[in-house]
Amino acid sequence: MSRTEIEDPSDDLSVTPPKTWATGLPAVTHALEYSLGQTSVRRTALTLLNINQPKGIDCPGCAWPEPAPGERHMNEYCENGAKHINDEATSRRVTRDFFHEHSIAELDTKSDYWLNQQGRLTEPMVKRPGATHYEPIGWDEAFGLLAEELKALASPDEALFYVSGRLSNEAAFLLQLFARAYGTNNLPDCSNMCHESSGFAMTETLGIGKGTVSLDDLHHSDLVFVVGQNPGTNHPRMLSALEETKRNGGRVIAVNTLPEAGLMRFKHPQKARGVIGRGTPIADQFLHIRAGGDLALFQALNRLLLEAEDAAPGTVLDHDFIQEHTIGSAEFAEHVRKVSWEHVLEATGLTREEIERVHAQVLKSKKIIVCWAMGLTQHKHGVPTIREVINFLLLRGNIGKPGAGACPVRGHSNVQGDRTMGVWEKMPQKFLDALEKEFGFTPPAHHGVDAVNGIHAMYEGRAKVFLGVAGNFVRATPDSAVTEEAMRKCRLTAHISTKLNRSHTVCGDTALILPTLGRSDKDFQNGVEQFITVEDSMSDVHASRGKLPPASPHLLSEVAIISRLAHRTLGDDPFIPWEQFEGDYGTIRDRISRVVPGFEDFNARVAKPGGFHLPNPASERVFRTPSGKAVFTSNEFTMPHVPEGHLLLQTLRSHDQWNTVWYAPNDRYRGIHNARRVVLVNPADLTELGIADRELVDLVSVWHDGKERRAEDFRVVAYPASRGSAAAYYPETNVLVPLDSVADFSNCPTSKGVVVRLERKEGSAAWDA
Repeated sequence: MSRTEIEDPSDDLSVTPPKTWATGLPAVTHALEYSLGQTSVRRTALTLLNINQPKGIDCPGCAWPEPAPGERHMNEYCENGAKHINDEATSRRVTRDFFHEHSIAELDTKSDYWLNQQGRLTEPMVKRPGATHYEPIGWDEAFGLLAEELKALASPDEALFYVSGRLSNEAAFLLQLFARAYGTNNLPDCSNMCHESSGFAMTETLGIGKGTVSLDDLHHSDLVFVVGQNPGTNHPRMLSALEETKRNGGRVIAVNTLPEAGLMRFKHPQKARGVIGRGTPIADQFLHIRAGGDLALFQALNRLLLEAEDAAPGTVLDHDFIQEHTIGSAEFAEHVRKVSWEHVLEATGLTREEIERVHAQVLKSKKIIVCWAMGLTQHKHGVPTIREVINFLLLRGNIGKPGAGACPVRGHSNVQGDRTMGVWEKMPQKFLDALEKEFGFTPPAHHGVDAVNGIHAMYEGRAKVFLGVAGNFVRATPDSAVTEEAMRKCRLTAHISTKLNRSHTVCGDTALILPTLGRSDKDFQNGVEQFITVEDSMSDVHASRGKLPPASPHLLSEVAIISRLAHRTLGDDPFIPWEQFEGDYGTIRDRISRVVPGFEDFNARVAKPGGFHLPNPASERVFRTPSGKAVFTSNEFTMPHVPEGHLLLQTLRSHDQWNTVWYAPNDRYRGIHNARRVVLVNPADLTELGIADRELVDLVSVWHDGKERRAEDFRVVAYPASRGSAAAYYPETNVLVPLDSVADFSNCPTSKGVVVRLERKEGSAAWDA
């Protein structure tokens, strides 16, 4: 389909029964159809045969790790990974003629789908003050314009440097170096909006904000919990790992507000049993939990473990581990014994029998892993919930031994690596001291702003320049109307991007689009081919090399853009050789090796196939907390309280979606076709609310300030969601998430816990589909 034929799909909802299995041949077919619709057979073959291979392209999608080099399949990718890489490798191009034809106001009316489908950006563009259209600008003038705005600010803290996942280790290190040499720690990133609760809780209890398990641990675990997570859509290659767990005799417990096809049965498309057979059942038990009830669940399990130890002293808990490696166990035990079953059952919506069945599986398992994602982190009590998960693991010594541990599953390639490289508004002083020693300047010590506080700063006029590297900030953030107004108040907004998105249409007085190479593009500097590196969810660091000619001769790499902008802004500095960094990425890795722990001898180690594994002290039972021990915590029991006539809404992705961009208006595993403005509600809840299946409603959320936020024209779909909850797709429902509705301690937006009412549209009625 040519770009001129692309139209915004209009909602024409049809509903089929939700799937009870995931992947198989349909996934292969859909992946190839989308890929070949974007580019040629040759380019598709180049990307798919090289993605996630030792000398190939790291998938720009999720951060799930690859098997060891000798154990990888020649097709080491999933449906979403194939779509994502070929969406980037598209043959469509956005040129200056496109921007001449379409005003910014017109582009702002287009959907995320339409904007993305226009293709790759090809040259720098600028919107000047008062202009209605973007126009071409040379790189030198663009850098000068941005540098002069930065230098004209009254304080470096009036600038924000935002990073999304996909940015390489090398570019991320340079960006934080630039920001700190400029004078600010304002480095918000996408982790602020998804896994910040994980990092806070794990750093507090284990001394490190990363997962403690490897892929091999997952394969050989006795029991794996998959909590608040949908691997079938968000990281499908995890299903291969869970299949291996099952084949090795392990068991899986799924905890979710929605039944998810991938957690029921997995048909591996690269194995005969997944093509002609029935595949592999994944979840041995499914807990259909109420939204926000996970804290109560793990408190109940912890109470049951303590009571089991009372009944059979010395047989349940790992007393040696608790005594040697932890603090706070007595206070924790006294606290959790007081949690009442009445409250637990109300919060979870489960029966005591269901929870005791899980407890029985726990008692039979010596090696346990808990995996989780945003279903836990994006609640007001997300941090206490994850603390309680850590308590659960500590009780039986399931930290720091093979087949056991904590596994927060990051949803975007190298989002973990960006944080390791220093992209965080609150990096510890030890990191800042290492920067000072290496580069000869004193980084600012005061903390910067995260994503939510960055929006406040722009809205209130305290931040005036926004530089976004990758991602789609406007659509990824909460409280859409407030975020958009905040961005439009800026003097200058600039985005380093591969493709067009909504953040380019919601812009400051002056706006820049700085087009960059993608993961799939070859990167030559001074005639020498370069490679970049990334870190996956399990702390493995490896190289990525593009295989396709760049989408335009006018593109620069992210490293080159950051280096040139930094040099233009800061001038010559004998201690920070920006030009050298641009010309040879190996010189950046040399500096990283002297600043970031675990990256010693970086260039030599990453040259080996498969790269290397970063040390994880907690996995060796070394806990870098103030006490030197893992910390049991006492977490106050809490649960969401929803007024009568309201539901607790969670925002989520459709299956045919990656982050804010959807590739088709379908969610075929959930049986939703040709529509995105739908809300999934339990049939019993609809009966109580007096709303019919397929009725048209507005979703209305109310915050403590009394202000209503409204998402209009959603079609209700009766769906097996947990009682009292509802689900709808983001970014369409981000408007409902108040900017001030954040998780305690971590400031993560509460996108899984939004109280809403369904307001019937006047004259609306149910209809057959």
